[in-house]
Amino acid sequence: MGRILCVVNQKGGVGKTTTAVNLAAALAIADQSCLLVDMDPQCNATSSMGHEPTVGHALVSDAALSEAIVDTKQPKLALLPGSRTFQDIDLLATSDDQQANRVRKHLDSVFDRYDYVLIDCPPSVGELTQTALTASTEVLMPIQCEYFAMEGLTQLIKTIKKVIVATDGRLTFGGILLTMYDPTLELTREVDAEVREFFGDIVFESVVPRDVSLSEAPSHGENVFQYAPRSRGAFAYTQLCMEVLQRD
Repeated sequence: MGRILCVVNQKGGVGKTTTAVNLAAALAIADQSCLLVDMDPQCNATSSMGHEPTVGHALVSDAALSEAIVDTKQPKLALLPGSRTFQDIDLLATSDDQQANRVRKHLDSVFDRYDYVLIDCPPSVGELTQTALTASTEVLMPIQCEYFAMEGLTQLIKTIKKVIVATDGRLTFGGILLTMYDPTLELTREVDAEVREFFGDIVFESVVPRDVSLSEAPSHGENVFQYAPRSRGAFAYTQLCMEVLQRD
């Protein structure tokens, strides 16, 4: 059975989409068949893969999910494009159990085709994120190494625990990832120590440094391995991929 990782944080600009895109690419390079699902109305994951958002999101359609999945320039990595259509966003974000179950069944229908499914969520703890969590088996939380890194996490963790109970334990904590890491800054070291002390072994040993290659790659419709395979960012996501595989 495949693993569905929901990449989530209630704050924007923490490297959420960057992590979803590049971890998916790293897993594909590691010979793991992978599907990247864009559930963020901004559709940055879709454009990062060199594709355009769709008119309608496949997760709210009655059609087979496989019909909407597209190939990418990265072998073994497929994409379910996002949509900016307000009606689809509203449907995905509804608190209706029937809609949440539809999303879950859609993703379950492609389990046997992929080793990993990664879901890029919007920067919120709203209904859209909760729908994604309900459909997932694991949560991966990127946390930026900044002063307010821990702020708001209590609400997110409460939401995650609520979904864990509602899904009878299907959802688990997959890991916390420190991003925009600069070891020369005292603040970074302080945040690192605080997060690891609070969350313990759930925090990945791998950290993602500040690297311009990670910011530039999406503008070329590429992941960091295609754009700058020898960069620090590429090395970081390779290390993260190895940890994710070890936690299987």
